[in-house]
Amino acid sequence: MFHCHSSARCLKWILAIVVIVALGALGLFRMPSLGQWKGTAPVAADGSSPDWSAYGGDLSGRRYSPLTQIHGGNVGELQAVWQYRTGDGPAQKREPSNLPAFEATPLKIDDSLYFCTPTNVVISLDAETGRERWRFNPETDTRGHYLVTCRGVSYHRQEVQAGHCTRRILAGTIDGRLLALDADDGKPCADFGRNGQVSLRGGQEPIKPGFFSITSPPNVVGGVAIVGGLVLDNQSVDVPSGVVRAYDVITGQLRWAWDSAREQNPVPAGQPYGRGSPNAWGVFSADPALGLVFVPTGNRSPDYFGGHRTPAEDSHASAVVAIEVATGKTRWVFQTVHHDIWDYDVASQPVLVDMNVAGSPVPALVQATKQGQVFVLDRRDGKPIYRVEERPVPRGTVPGDRASATQPFSVEMPALHPLRLSEDDMWGLTPFDRAWCRTEFKKHRHEGLFTPPSLQGTVNYPSNLGASNWGSVAIDPRRGILIANTNRIASVVTMIPREEMNRRIAAGEFAHSPSEGTPYMADARPFLSPLGIPCTRPPWGVLTAIDLDKRTVLWERPLGTTRDLAPLPIPLNWGVPNAGGSLITGGGLVFIGAAADDYLRAFSVESGDEIWRARLPAGGQATPMTYLDRNGRQYVVIAAGGHAHLGSTLGDYIVAFAIAPKHKRNAAK
Repeated sequence: MFHCHSSARCLKWILAIVVIVALGALGLFRMPSLGQWKGTAPVAADGSSPDWSAYGGDLSGRRYSPLTQIHGGNVGELQAVWQYRTGDGPAQKREPSNLPAFEATPLKIDDSLYFCTPTNVVISLDAETGRERWRFNPETDTRGHYLVTCRGVSYHRQEVQAGHCTRRILAGTIDGRLLALDADDGKPCADFGRNGQVSLRGGQEPIKPGFFSITSPPNVVGGVAIVGGLVLDNQSVDVPSGVVRAYDVITGQLRWAWDSAREQNPVPAGQPYGRGSPNAWGVFSADPALGLVFVPTGNRSPDYFGGHRTPAEDSHASAVVAIEVATGKTRWVFQTVHHDIWDYDVASQPVLVDMNVAGSPVPALVQATKQGQVFVLDRRDGKPIYRVEERPVPRGTVPGDRASATQPFSVEMPALHPLRLSEDDMWGLTPFDRAWCRTEFKKHRHEGLFTPPSLQGTVNYPSNLGASNWGSVAIDPRRGILIANTNRIASVVTMIPREEMNRRIAAGEFAHSPSEGTPYMADARPFLSPLGIPCTRPPWGVLTAIDLDKRTVLWERPLGTTRDLAPLPIPLNWGVPNAGGSLITGGGLVFIGAAADDYLRAFSVESGDEIWRARLPAGGQATPMTYLDRNGRQYVVIAAGGHAHLGSTLGDYIVAFAIAPKHKRNAAK
């Protein structure tokens, strides 16, 4: 995962933008041009699906709705119609270590919305009015937690009416519990575990405060709720297991456990889980017809040194894994990085779509990655649909570790991120600034993507923030267009021998990533000039459209402005760091917040033109969703609560947008 590591570092980014804005306002330089690609696509048919039943819209994770009521011709009339405040905002008392992020995407089931706040308060709203129906506060223990967030909840309806909890909401918590609540009144389901909750700490102890949490929604499929977990990065080799577990959605009984460190799965009952095994903290996808859940995995802790990792731990790390829903057995594994020592874990939700390949329909899985690769696989067996080539990559790492001789490249799909930097790519506001960046670049090691960490310092591009992160990508299955929001930021990773680090700590230096149990500590930080400005030229945030049929880039645009990252509201359209995802609609629109400014935007999915934007009361670092209310009116909804890591405006809002009914529009004229 990407971490800012301290509010001071986040502030450093903000100050960097302040300097840029100040000089940009004086006209000292202009934004470099992005290349544009043009393409045509067939017009989508109308659709009427009224709900948003899972985090990514449905179990496929496409982030697509066929609704067409809002389209390019009327999106200019879109306006905020209600907003709701959760009470779990910046005024909420928190532990000193807590950095909150409101990353939730609500579900819409029947006439209600369901979502969670950063501290796992589960809330239901009336989908038409935004009025609160109920809330449940699990009183989570946030001690020691760095990232405080909850991306969403899940839903299950029993086929046989059972009175209480026939419809239930499943949610994880950052202190390691799985909750089941009645969707009608928010009360715990008494038949689930102990009074509506199951502890996920079993087989995981000891767990230090903040070292294990659930930040993504359970995947509910085939009568089970499947959960992974976030394990705190870079602290120690002795951290909780990355085990993935399936629980009976009615009783809470453990059905199976899958541990990425084991050669054989599922884990036999009663056996311990492997300490520190690669975890799966992101959002899962599922194909009920195939009986498979698709799990994106991370790597063995710590991130930047792997000399202690076993072959079994490496084999399932930084991969997408297909697991049988009924048994917990591994069906197939596709690894996106071999022996990952860059923190290039698979953060993005796998996206399922049926593609026409050589005239035949193929059930596909599209996996975007931090390194900017887009892999397209047959989700039945994990074999690439479009060619993947093992290419030689830079070798040589610190003593005691190793680096893979080759890495997989998706050679028949466009990359979402440049593969390397050169001295000519170094950038600055002044000749001095640029010269400093060029000198530093030459001092450090960089031979392109997958240059191993080193004692001299390695420039990683992309950084561990990645190109694509947990916001994943959206796919329009009718137009065959993929939309990705990415970051283009470099970092410098320097491996510090343990003896030297111990001396620094004794002298009063604080170790953010101690990596206990290894010979080194990794010092990872953004590649910035003395002014605190990125040494790589803008844009630092980009929105990209890919034609999946032609496998070409349709268009690219900078994503986000400097509007809310400086004391003066100067909206320079340079593209800024972003976190969250996009939504595509049948009306031909891409809705996205994500950028570290307080806007929700709409782009034309075919041309890339920004055709609408609206101010949000706080940062929109979440993925928007859409639905129809009981009267057939379409809404677009986003969580606007900001992201402490990105330094965006913090808040506690859910904001709904819609077009005013025709009679009200006429009355206003």
